[in-house]
Amino acid sequence: MEKKENGLDGKQSGRVINGPTNPMVTPLLNDLYQFTMAYAYWKAGKQSERSVFDLYFRKNPFGGEYTIFAGLEECIKFLANFNLTDEEIDFVRDSLPGCEEAFCDYLRGLDCSDIEVYAISEGSVVFPKVPLLRIEGPVAVVQLLETPFLNLINYASLVATNAARHRFVAGKSKLLLEFGARRAQGPDGAISASKYCYLGGFDATSNVAAGRLFGIPLRGTHSHAFVSSFMSLDEIVDKVLRSSDGKSTCEDFICLVQTCLTNIQNSSSLQGIFSETNQSELAAFISYALAFPNSFLALVDTYDVMKSGIPNFCAVALALNELGYKAVGIRLDSGDLAYLSTEVRKFFCAIEKDLKVPDFGKMIITASNDLNEETVDALNKQGHEVDAFGIGTNLVTCYAQAALGCVFKLVEINNQPRIKLSEDVTKVSIPCKKRIYRLFGKEGYPLVDIMTGENEPPPKVGERLLCRHPFNESKRAYVVPQRVEELLKCYWRGNADEAREELEPLKELRNRCIKQLENMRPDHMRRLNPTPYKVSVSAKLYDFIHFLWLNEAPVGELH
Repeated sequence: MEKKENGLDGKQSGRVINGPTNPMVTPLLNDLYQFTMAYAYWKAGKQSERSVFDLYFRKNPFGGEYTIFAGLEECIKFLANFNLTDEEIDFVRDSLPGCEEAFCDYLRGLDCSDIEVYAISEGSVVFPKVPLLRIEGPVAVVQLLETPFLNLINYASLVATNAARHRFVAGKSKLLLEFGARRAQGPDGAISASKYCYLGGFDATSNVAAGRLFGIPLRGTHSHAFVSSFMSLDEIVDKVLRSSDGKSTCEDFICLVQTCLTNIQNSSSLQGIFSETNQSELAAFISYALAFPNSFLALVDTYDVMKSGIPNFCAVALALNELGYKAVGIRLDSGDLAYLSTEVRKFFCAIEKDLKVPDFGKMIITASNDLNEETVDALNKQGHEVDAFGIGTNLVTCYAQAALGCVFKLVEINNQPRIKLSEDVTKVSIPCKKRIYRLFGKEGYPLVDIMTGENEPPPKVGERLLCRHPFNESKRAYVVPQRVEELLKCYWRGNADEAREELEPLKELRNRCIKQLENMRPDHMRRLNPTPYKVSVSAKLYDFIHFLWLNEAPVGELH
């Protein structure tokens, strides 16, 4: 079946919207009950009833008090290219016992031209109960968006938040490198992790495919296998290296490295630290430097960090320096990272001082080895000299919390507000189509997010406003906002000609995330016992929630 483009001829403000990054994201990426409900709506003649759904989460992840919203772009790409092929429709028919052919005809005509999506900007700091997206449209179509939207947003927001937490604990000055492709949950987990870790504040990825797809900077060096694959210096056949300016040539780079190693051994500050180094490791370093003289960075813990790896690295780095190149630094992948990084820095500084090599002491020290938020925090408390952290497994798998728990709830149908009740008050939904505002205080920090009914007048700067907890009668406060920001913006308006928001480049989303986190009050951000951020409703919406609650809840009878 030929691909059908929706919306403004498949375009957004004149720009074609490509399909989702993962081609498996189709209308069949769905729970069966979405199709059974769509069929039941259709049988009841309700399929075109105008509905409003909110997508939100109930609790911040990782024991924190903030979340980073991510995944919106992929949702819009899914909407823009939504259609079911004949083969997919045949499969749906076979999966629904007794399905009428007329329903298949209905599915063939489905698109998202009558859907509207209002969302908080991707990369924003968000909080529980606040709708990340409001989806409006025919109830059967919106129902078919639920599972794909939740799938595209749950993990994206979770891993972006995990990345942001690692950035917070590492500090602004450290390089953060995402090294998780090999441990991620499958190819999509790896690609998504790279994208959303970058959004959450990481600087680069080792994932080449993600670098190509999203323009994320790539970083990487070599493994222990490369080092141990060498047996001796005799394996290096081509020993020639031209100087960085191209004006001279070193005919025997190995000899130059060996001279530099002797100079290090004779250095007054370093005598007694090492004697003979592992020559196969030295051969590996020399070979790698000959391949990458402008970006030489070596893994130094294959045999012994201080007695072999660091002296060998420094000998190669000094030889490169004599030819006008600057070595980048080293990576530590095992051992006591706080102690070793400190000793390595001392070694570098001693060479800079004794051999008079400018900036040698400033070379980058990268640490990896199953790092997570807690270990980085522990390193900070111990004191270390690490400049860059390569973080993989615990980052991309979100080992500390498996899922965010976003939900998709009906809040209005045919202009009638609806509510979902529960004995667990945290699971009670907030009914009706809403507008959401972020109120800022005198110091410029966000104070509270407030939800109002769609037709209520917006909060005004300088005007006192009562903010109420949605369900707790005693929790309320007056706020006089110094700035008001409306959060929900239109990102998809089907076939209407009205303006909608452009999808932004990944770098802009990353910048938004970093800027908003920097603007949060410090007590909301701390790792231990952070202060909860206030999410509220207007007094009018509060009264309506509780009126509808009482109206919908059955009255018990005692005998």
